[in-house]
Order: sequence, then structure tokens, then C-alpha cells
Amino acid sequence: MENAPNFRVAVKAFIVNPNDELLIIKRRENDVHKPGVWDIPGGRLELGENPFEGLKREAKEETGLDIEIMNPLRVHHFTRDDGQNITMLCFLCRPYSSEVKLSGEHTEYSWIPMEQAETKLHHAFHEEVKIYKEYFSKHF
Repeated sequence: MENAPNFRVAVKAFIVNPNDELLIIKRRENDVHKPGVWDIPGGRLELGENPFEGLKREAKEETGLDIEIMNPLRVHHFTRDDGQNITMLCFLCRPYSSEVKLSGEHTEYSWIPMEQAETKLHHAFHEEVKIYKEYFSKHF
């Protein structure tokens, strides 16, 4: 039997608080994928895992936050630095509180004003920022 393709589904939480600030978290310097960059919470799903439950789990594990999933923002497909193919589902989310408790996967966090998001956040998520500003910022 041939080897199964190196493919996973991932979910990301674009968490915006009532002050229109985005939660960003900094990856460890020794991370295998995008070390040291500013990211948003999320990760790969377990095989067969419900994407909504997986997103809530990942957000809780990485930030200590319970979230409300509001709307899908974007779906994109890419190959990680380690060769794994990923289909990523990004969702607009609200936190139930703003008290962040980082896991060991990340070294820093920041709630940044949306107008500064593209200057600090990794470019892979700039499209999510644009979509949020265009469709959600006035109604969220």
C-alpha cells in the first residue's frame, strides 16, 4: 500500500474583542513551522474531529480563552515548511473574556487595534484582516 498523503485540516480563530482589537500570539523560536512569527490561535484537527469543537479546543489550549464562533472568514490551502499539506478554515470569533493564559507553544500575546494588524501579524493572515474590515468591522 502506498503512503497516505501528508495532509491535514487546520482551524484558526480570528478573535476580535469588543474594542475591535485582534488577539495575536507569537510562535516559539524553535517551532518547526514559522518560528518566531505572530500568528492567530488554532491548529490541526484530529482525524474526524468536528471543526467547531476543534477550534474551541485549540483556542482554549493555546490562550486559555473560551470563544464564540461567529462566522467563517476564509478557507485556504498551503504547504507547510515541513512539507505537510494543509487546508485551513479561519473563523471570526469573540472571546468570552480577555484574560489570556498562553500555553508553552507561544511566547507572547497582544491585543492589537485592527488598523495595526497587518503591520504585526504574519502576511498569511492579511486577507482575513481585509475581509474583517470590509464585511464585519461595522457590524460585529
